[in-house]
Amino acid sequence: MSDQFFKQPMVYAWQQETWQRLTLRFPDIGHGILLYGKKGAGKKDFALHFVAWLLCLDKKPQAACGVCASCQWLKSNTHPNYVHISTDDDSKQVHAQIKIDKIREIQPFVQQTVEGWRVVLIEPAEALNTAAANALLKTLEEPGERTMIILLTDHLLKLPATIRSRLQRYALDRLSTEEAYTHVSQHAPELNQHQIQLLLNLAYDMPLRALELAPQAWLEQRQALLHDWLSLVKHKNGLVRYANKWAKALSFIELCQMMQYLITDMIALKLNQQIKNIDLNFSDILSYYDLNTLFNISHKLQDAKMYMQQNIQSQLMIDDLFVMLLNL
Repeated sequence: MSDQFFKQPMVYAWQQETWQRLTLRFPDIGHGILLYGKKGAGKKDFALHFVAWLLCLDKKPQAACGVCASCQWLKSNTHPNYVHISTDDDSKQVHAQIKIDKIREIQPFVQQTVEGWRVVLIEPAEALNTAAANALLKTLEEPGERTMIILLTDHLLKLPATIRSRLQRYALDRLSTEEAYTHVSQHAPELNQHQIQLLLNLAYDMPLRALELAPQAWLEQRQALLHDWLSLVKHKNGLVRYANKWAKALSFIELCQMMQYLITDMIALKLNQQIKNIDLNFSDILSYYDLNTLFNISHKLQDAKMYMQQNIQSQLMIDDLFVMLLNL
């Protein structure tokens, strides 16, 4: 993580107002901050930038100095006044948790008396299990002096109300479509207007997420999958052939992600809502499914991501998925 603290010379354009509110009021900003917003809003970048600024011994208006002893400690990942808490490094499960032991470990840290500020960064905050959230609540109620606890979350309402009520909350996904479009176009000048709009649609208008999606292998294969899918349900054969083809073409996670986007758009069309994949035509495939079946497929895709954590063979799950798509 240390390299990330100083990779960004200043906060993103849509974060400037929040940055000004925090830095101009400092140190009268409370001891607990909750940064929230959709994935791709730049919450982590903002948080790391702010942590470096808090701990810096020679603060500049827009950033930490990058050269003082504190900044050097952050760069080498050895800062004694900074603790980062997340899910276990070896646990990449969809529902991985932050357990109570990690919160208990920071309680002596936030109570000790040292020079300068002490900062704790917790992310993703929604991963706190019930026991950990309760332990954190006690820490928030009795923090030490010059202590800052920063929580990051994609899902504000998944946090207990008791935690939310004890934190200063700042939304970092409040940006206009023009700001989002400008950011993507500046950082991916090779994309045309239509491509940028598609990426922003798929990223729920979050520019950093749009840039993450741009190089994804599945993006260029959506039309081919729709073609095979239509052939499968129309002719009621080729199941093994198509399942094997797509098992080789993409990883299971990539296939699930692509399928989830397509199913979501088909549900939207059934409900007379706008779709994300504006370059695709779903009219032929849509007639083979009712709304309830589409919801069932969507739930199946969500479950499949969890099963991947249990070392179930991906080929078996892909076969099972195509059986359901066949919609006999």
